[in-house]
Amino acid sequence: MKQNLTLALAVLAFLGVGYLVYDNQKSNDGHDHSGHEHAHDNQVKAVEGDDLKPAEPELPATVLSFDQDMHDYGDIYQDTKNEHIFTFTNTGEEPLVISNAVGSCGCTVPEYPKEPVAPGEKGEIKVVFSSGKKEGAQTKNVTITANTDPKQTKLTIKANVLKVEE
Repeated sequence: MKQNLTLALAVLAFLGVGYLVYDNQKSNDGHDHSGHEHAHDNQVKAVEGDDLKPAEPELPATVLSFDQDMHDYGDIYQDTKNEHIFTFTNTGEEPLVISNAVGSCGCTVPEYPKEPVAPGEKGEIKVVFSSGKKEGAQTKNVTITANTDPKQTKLTIKANVLKVEE
C-alpha cells in the first residue's frame, strides 16, 4: 500500500512538472511557441518589488580611470554642503555609459554624465556631502555602475565633522 501511494505521488509530481514546463512554453497569447525563438523570449526581466522591468542591454566593456578615487575634505562643520569633483577618463576602446551612481547614504549625492563618454574623453562626477548633525570622522562611498569590468567602481569621501557650538 505504501509503495503504491509513493508511486502515485511520484507520477503526480512528474505530471505537474511536465505541465509547468509545457505551460511556460506558451506565450501570453495562448499559442505554443516551444522550439520557436523570438526576440522577446530572450529578454531577461529584473524583479523590483512586484514590477517587472526589461533588463538593460549588455554593452561592450570599456575602462574607467579616475585621477583619484578618494577625497578627504579634512575638517568641515556641521550643516554644510561640501562639493568635490572626481575627474575620470574613458581609457578603453568603447563608449563609456554610466547607468547609475549612488551614495552610501542620503547625505552623499553624486551627479554623473547621462550621455556616453567617448574613448579618450574626460568626464566628471560631482559629489556633494551634506554633513548635517554628524560629528567626528566620516567615510562615505559613491558606487558607479557602468559598462566596465567589474561593473561597479567605488569612490570614497572622508571628512572630520566639527560640532557647531550654538
